[in-house]
Amino acid sequence: MAKNFYITTPIYYASGRLHVGSASTTCFCDSYARYKKQMGYDVRFLTGMDEHGQKVERNAELKGITPKEYVDHLADRAKALWKYLECENDDFIRTTDEHHIRQVQQVFEMMLKKGDIYLGSYDGWYCVSCETFLTNSEVGDEHICPECGKKVTTVKEESYFFKLSKYQDRLLNYINEHPDFIVPESKKNEVVSFIKQGLEDLSVSRTTIKWGIPINSNPRHVVYVWLDALFNYLTSLNFLEEDKSLYDKYWLNAEVLHVVAKDILRFHAIFWPIFLMSLDIPINFKLFSHSWFLMMGEKMSKSRGNVIYPETFINRYGLDSFRYYILREFPYSSDTICTPLDYIQRYNTDLVNDFGNLVSRSLSMAIKYFDGHVKRKETNNEYLKDLEKVASDTVSLYHQDMKEYKIDKALQDINRLVARTNKLIDETAPWALYKEGNMDLLEDVIYHLLDAIRIESILYVPYLIKSTPIIFKALGVSKDEESLLDISLFKKPKYVVTALEANLFPREKDVEAAKEEIIADMAKELTLEV
Repeated sequence: MAKNFYITTPIYYASGRLHVGSASTTCFCDSYARYKKQMGYDVRFLTGMDEHGQKVERNAELKGITPKEYVDHLADRAKALWKYLECENDDFIRTTDEHHIRQVQQVFEMMLKKGDIYLGSYDGWYCVSCETFLTNSEVGDEHICPECGKKVTTVKEESYFFKLSKYQDRLLNYINEHPDFIVPESKKNEVVSFIKQGLEDLSVSRTTIKWGIPINSNPRHVVYVWLDALFNYLTSLNFLEEDKSLYDKYWLNAEVLHVVAKDILRFHAIFWPIFLMSLDIPINFKLFSHSWFLMMGEKMSKSRGNVIYPETFINRYGLDSFRYYILREFPYSSDTICTPLDYIQRYNTDLVNDFGNLVSRSLSMAIKYFDGHVKRKETNNEYLKDLEKVASDTVSLYHQDMKEYKIDKALQDINRLVARTNKLIDETAPWALYKEGNMDLLEDVIYHLLDAIRIESILYVPYLIKSTPIIFKALGVSKDEESLLDISLFKKPKYVVTALEANLFPREKDVEAAKEEIIADMAKELTLEV
């Protein structure tokens, strides 16, 4: 297979300003896309906005504007946020885009013609907030949505239904035959357990709302928001348009990864592959479902007043610190608590004390002792040999963790190499070597420090997008020496280095005061118009 890679975020629902939770998913995808580019892949990265449904219709009405005006405003804000985070998405799809609407209408008619969709009536529970139909067992006696915790409403209307039950066994067989289809394993087990309870046919149209994609053969109905939204991954590739080159390249001949949070796992693990089966489209994707960032022990929610917005941290500590923190603490398989204090401590420890200080000290010693000109010497020192081994092991572990989407573990791999590099300074005491006149060993030690920093910076490229170019420039390395695909370890014959152009990571000296200021900033951000 060609080395093509297609990665997608969920398209975020147009219900308000996007917070750290959404930003973490998008930054994960952006960093993973950057990693794949480093590995020589032709990458396409998609994000976007899900803009139809009853909740949008109601929110727009409360603001006294049209649904289109409402979603236009939120789409502009989302695009601005991803630009602010310097995410390199190739497309931003909106479910109000004409080419998306046109293709979803075709999809519905194709499923209807095949007999997978039939007309009936729906009488049951519906969560407006999640745009989800629910069963009696799911809502319980209190009639509460199990996902968002809000009261559900009753819906009784004519509706088209999709025959999910028809594909139940086929989906179970597919999951069994493709054990890495859904990761982590715990999420796969949850999906399998749910399917085995029996799938009910899914209501896929609404007549009591107007803000949706009208069904061509029966315009009184609009397409259910999840049937509409899930197809964004293919409508972005123009899979039903005349020019299918993007579809051929990034779906039929690519490695495809959907990244979603756990609250929309079932839609992507059950509805989406079944919809593809209905259309005889290959299920050529893997699904990575991550957990949540929690604040004060709960999922972030503006109504609870426990939301953190990316701007709060970035304005204070810079973009690299934010991207690093949310990926270093990324909730791979279990929820992660996010607090201002955790953020500051992680920033001061990993970026300021460990990596930033290592870079600054090493460059300073190279300039002080050798006027920036450092060659490799074959001193055969045991500490230098150990550093070389740790570096080699780190690169292998890093690739393995990235292959398994464990981006937090991959960053921990780099942390360990940084720690080992710092330890080399303590072991060899370069200042003492200088006083002793042991210049060959001193030069070899500083060479190893510089090359270890180059290796660490290469691994950090997808995450520290502002800092790594500054480090490479100070190290005087060329573009080919920044390669991860053909990374060399301690083979560069010499370095000609210069001082850093800027302080990479200024220390936060008063942690407690900073924490209180961030909490105050969070409160201010919550008052801003969504």
